[in-house]
Amino acid sequence: MSLPASTPLILPPRTPVKPEVMSPVGGHAQLQAAVQAGADAVFFGLDHSFQARAKVGFGMDELPDIMRGLHVRGVKGFVTFNTLVFDRELHDAQAQLMQLAEAGVDAIIVQDWGAAKLAHAICPDLPIHGSTQMSITSAEGAELARRFGASRVVLGRELSLKDIGRIAAATDIELETFVHGALCVSYSGQCFSSEAWGGRSANRGQCAQACRLPYDLLVDGVQRDLGDAKYLLSPGDLYALHQVPELVRLGVSCLKIEGRYKDAEFVALTTAAYRQAVDEAWEGLPLSISAQQEQDLSQVYSRGLGPHFMAGTNHQTVVRGRAPRHRGLRVGTVTEVTRGGVKIDLAGVALRPGDGLVFDAAERQGPFEKEEGGFIYELFTRSGRVDEAAQGTVEVRFGQNAVNGRRIQPGDWVWRTHDATLSGRVRPLLGGEDPRFTRPVWAEFRGVLGELPSLTLRDEQGRSATVLGDTPLSAARNRALDDAQLREQLGKLGGTPYHLEALSTVLEGATFMPVSALNALRRAAADALSAERGHAPERQIRPVLAEVLREEEPKRSGVVGDGVPRLHLLVRTPEQLDAATELRPDSITLDYLELYGLKPSVERVQEAGIEVRVASPRILKPTEQNIQKFLLGLGASLLVRSGGLLEGLQGVADRPALHGDFSLNAANVVSARALLGLNLTRLNPGLDLNARQVVELAELVGPERLEVTIYGHLPVFHTEHCVFCRFLSSGTDYTNCGHPCESHRLQLRDHKGNTHPVMADVGCRNTVFEGRAQTAARHLQDWRAAGLHDFRLEFVHEDAAGVREVVLAFREALMGKLSVAGLEERLARVSNQGVTEGSLFVPDSFAALPQLELISR
Repeated sequence: MSLPASTPLILPPRTPVKPEVMSPVGGHAQLQAAVQAGADAVFFGLDHSFQARAKVGFGMDELPDIMRGLHVRGVKGFVTFNTLVFDRELHDAQAQLMQLAEAGVDAIIVQDWGAAKLAHAICPDLPIHGSTQMSITSAEGAELARRFGASRVVLGRELSLKDIGRIAAATDIELETFVHGALCVSYSGQCFSSEAWGGRSANRGQCAQACRLPYDLLVDGVQRDLGDAKYLLSPGDLYALHQVPELVRLGVSCLKIEGRYKDAEFVALTTAAYRQAVDEAWEGLPLSISAQQEQDLSQVYSRGLGPHFMAGTNHQTVVRGRAPRHRGLRVGTVTEVTRGGVKIDLAGVALRPGDGLVFDAAERQGPFEKEEGGFIYELFTRSGRVDEAAQGTVEVRFGQNAVNGRRIQPGDWVWRTHDATLSGRVRPLLGGEDPRFTRPVWAEFRGVLGELPSLTLRDEQGRSATVLGDTPLSAARNRALDDAQLREQLGKLGGTPYHLEALSTVLEGATFMPVSALNALRRAAADALSAERGHAPERQIRPVLAEVLREEEPKRSGVVGDGVPRLHLLVRTPEQLDAATELRPDSITLDYLELYGLKPSVERVQEAGIEVRVASPRILKPTEQNIQKFLLGLGASLLVRSGGLLEGLQGVADRPALHGDFSLNAANVVSARALLGLNLTRLNPGLDLNARQVVELAELVGPERLEVTIYGHLPVFHTEHCVFCRFLSSGTDYTNCGHPCESHRLQLRDHKGNTHPVMADVGCRNTVFEGRAQTAARHLQDWRAAGLHDFRLEFVHEDAAGVREVVLAFREALMGKLSVAGLEERLARVSNQGVTEGSLFVPDSFAALPQLELISR
């Protein structure tokens, strides 16, 4: 259940700024499409680089030419450097960051705190944008990114317009928000499904899209029939075109279109639509997007478009669950399967020969069965063969053996996946060789009798170029140069990236200049301005990794201890707390759904003489900042899971001991030291590290500064979408859902038959946990040898007996009384699904990477 909303701090409104339209680019065709359709900025990755879309990108050797071409067209180029960076990669990361700065990229988009700090040190003039994978959902989170060098942050896609407005009112850092494209069900940067189920880290650009797979829902152990909703974690796509005027009013700096895997048609259509919406909103005009344009946006790629979280929480609409893939437009419903084709009751969307259809039999068809579909060959109505139909009943016929009618039934939904006429509407947006979308220039012409004429062109950024004519101006015999003639000739900027916005003239004497000379002067000025715009900025760039690694280690907190193993238990239920208290570990962390029930449990642990900690939510939105005050009032140490909370606690007097959790994604020594420097006693390494990387991180930051998890269930998804509300109620959010999370236990069963617990937190956010427990049993000896001695055990749905068995088994193993095989056998008895080494697995290829030189402490 959510806490009551706090009163937002109201500050003066931001200075109005016209937002950039930013387009995704996966290749040269998409790059051309974005520029021609009017993008202000594009974002893309590089091959073999630290980017979250590993399958698309350009070569580093192409980058200078790409940036030069973009700048000539007045477009910014932002490069994604948005994966976690491991210690053994820091030297390579430094080399790439230096190349990016030298090539003149306008900004890098960064997830890793250490990479951001390193980039800012290498080149302070290189703008850094905090990626959405930093999970920034509050002004405090934005300020933490600024601390690491960011000048802009990409906000979480789960924020509403009201949330964005509150953040904009509380910080002056530039804000960027997604407005179109795929939604991840999990908060970006907080998804570990690919890591848990395939050894492919989403934080390393290897997302396996487990959210797009089918799941069964088990309610209190019994499967719930959900009809056609098989894809419980697959959200629709974001479509915020109608929210653009409000985003402009709020002062958002950039509107971002998602889709680096999409084709040039998608890029052109979406870019043009948001270009139009931004221009109209900036001028105070109503949105004039046509019904055909909106249809085209759905047609080119859509899992079902909607504003979703941006318009406010409605858990019934974010995930429909019928299908996980592109559908296009629903055109109608099957009424009859004939000998020659299929009859469809149309719903207003036109069908024509050449269109592609798919028949959706979700109610009766298995999720992995191939759907029937094909391209229309002929259309028939009662009046006979037609070239187009949008209403009534139509019979569609396909090529011979193209569609198996036996797999189609009346009642099946029909989708148009391909519109044969769409390419004709997209082609003008793509343009030809000449620039289609142009930028304004301001011209100044000086013409004095007997002197060389001069023409200056100045662009939006204030860059200018001045050229002189070849011969002095002579006296006019007939018509003298005047403003009208100059405007006519100098405005002929076709074939250039410019259009003439305004002209000022200085004319002295009645002078004459041939039209051919005026044209040559105009061409020379445009070429000179393009050359000026194409220059890479001058930047101070230097290798600083060695200096950064030599920086003083954060001040240590607390007593180092004697290396004796210490167990820290994290519990989520009162039953688990009962068992944990009896076992008397070195600390107990309370991670409860209901915050209001924490105080008695805190006092109980304190009365038992055991250190108590309280886990904070992983996400804090602007209306949830009162949670910080509540947590501080408990008198317990805090397990800090949110970057925004960590920043918010920096100025608090008499704050309790703070421990950083895995969700801060500390993946290297630079990020770990920097985070520890923000008054953290210890830090739980990021879940993307394997067991050997944990050892190396301990060597670099000090083993006493780390607390490592030796037993727990990986949190595979952490999502704003509430499965409890969506499938166990008819409510839209916590105010009217009836709080089924308080009375039911949920599990998701995957297509392999494995079950995975689902739990809600205080903000109604859901976490789906890996059903198998991940254990470090095979690595305890190496971790102990590295000096690690703070070990955490986390429990999800284990009962009291399970808690006791796990703790006692690890105590025996740490005392050398239980072998690795014996430990794993006892742990497997606690869960009927067994245990796994999971993300701690060390691949053979890891040994080939050079280890980062150790830093003396």
